[in-house]
Amino acid sequence: MVENLIVRIIGKDLDGTKNINESIMRIKGISHRMGKIISTKFCKEQKLSQNTKLGDLTIEQIKELEKIVQNLEKTSIPKWTLNRQKEYETGESKHLTMNDLDFQLRNDFQRLVEIKSYRGLRHIWGLPVRGQKTRSTHRGKGKGKVIGVSKKDNLQGKKSNEKKE
Repeated sequence: MVENLIVRIIGKDLDGTKNINESIMRIKGISHRMGKIISTKFCKEQKLSQNTKLGDLTIEQIKELEKIVQNLEKTSIPKWTLNRQKEYETGESKHLTMNDLDFQLRNDFQRLVEIKSYRGLRHIWGLPVRGQKTRSTHRGKGKGKVIGVSKKDNLQGKKSNEKKE
């Protein structure tokens, strides 16, 4: 059987030399647990081994795998494994991947900013949102990495200048 080195699923090129579980985790929105659930379900339906490489699948099997990944909420997978449970606008549970996930997260952050919630303001300011300490961490761009070193250097420089005078 000819092995495909690259397999395209949902607009993402996946490594065909790895087994189904490992390669499907490269899709954004599919974690190790969801990848294991999907590969187990797919292998049971197709009567394949769990160690089957993604590149060994036929075109029909790849299309079936892609159909499972795109419609996870319509399969027998438990609702608690989906990444969008009881969505804010519709109230339904669904699983988003790739660009849909990015777009939805951006919309969620934008909604938090518009209603001026605490979390939204922390996102705007570039500060940690979930209660982490900020004294020694989360020093972002332009804020400097270390406090005190430059101050000490300046004080030592002033003292040496005063002694010379």
